[in-house]
Amino acid sequence: MSERDERDSGTPPGRWRRPDASMSLLADLFEGRVADPGYAEAAARRRAAGTAPAPGRPRALAALVLLLVGVLLAVAVAQVRRGEPVAARQRARLVDEIHGRTGETDDLARRLNTLRGETARLRAAALAQSAAGRRADRVLAAAETAAAARPATGQALVVTLDDAPRDGGSDTAADDGRVYDQDLQILVNGLWAAGSTAVAINGLRLTPTTAIRTAGEAVLVDYRPLTGPYEVTALGSAGRLRAAFTGSAADLRLTALRDRYGLRYGMRTEGSARLAAAAPSAPRYARPAGERE
Repeated sequence: MSERDERDSGTPPGRWRRPDASMSLLADLFEGRVADPGYAEAAARRRAAGTAPAPGRPRALAALVLLLVGVLLAVAVAQVRRGEPVAARQRARLVDEIHGRTGETDDLARRLNTLRGETARLRAAALAQSAAGRRADRVLAAAETAAAARPATGQALVVTLDDAPRDGGSDTAADDGRVYDQDLQILVNGLWAAGSTAVAINGLRLTPTTAIRTAGEAVLVDYRPLTGPYEVTALGSAGRLRAAFTGSAADLRLTALRDRYGLRYGMRTEGSARLAAAAPSAPRYARPAGERE
């Protein structure tokens, strides 16, 4: 650096100016020096007065925080363990209530079937007393058969569908090997297409308005829960039904599910089967014949 440069820069002659002199504050901070002596004096006074924070205080504070966290976790675990028996009792009570209500519903359904049979016998006896009554009885019988409101008997093709055996595998495999509502829907539609005249699942007769749905892990047929194995009975000529159903789209789908996921799927024929009448459904939109809107 020339003398002129030294004069212009304000640096005394004979001394070189550091390139980082303008960053002296940052340099002092990085080198551990105090930027202002006043800060050092204040810290010294606090140490002399005994108000400076003790070196072990942060560690004690961290230990206290960890202790509080541990206590909270212990209390939470105790509350969960204490609540498990209560939840188990509540679930058991709900299950018992469901079984009790289901039993009451079944008893009422059996009583309804008995009364319906007595009513049908009395009605047939009354209609048989005249030619017009006999014609009306034949028309009514055809309508009741189409609506599944009359018991049906005859040869049958019985198709059995059930979940795959549980082998302790993953939940995904268990879900893949479960029978879902759409599987039963496809099976029932395939049996109707094959020429069946009446269909029932586990003895529950299907009507034109019967819904097959899933609620959780249960399959609902006409809003009643059913469990596997699902035995689907289709009335009709057993030989023709089996020939028409074998190789159909429904049969191919269920066969693929059996081969890939292990669903249990099989069929057999029966020489005689009887399906009970379905529960009557009240029409939502109906008016007497001849009545205008």
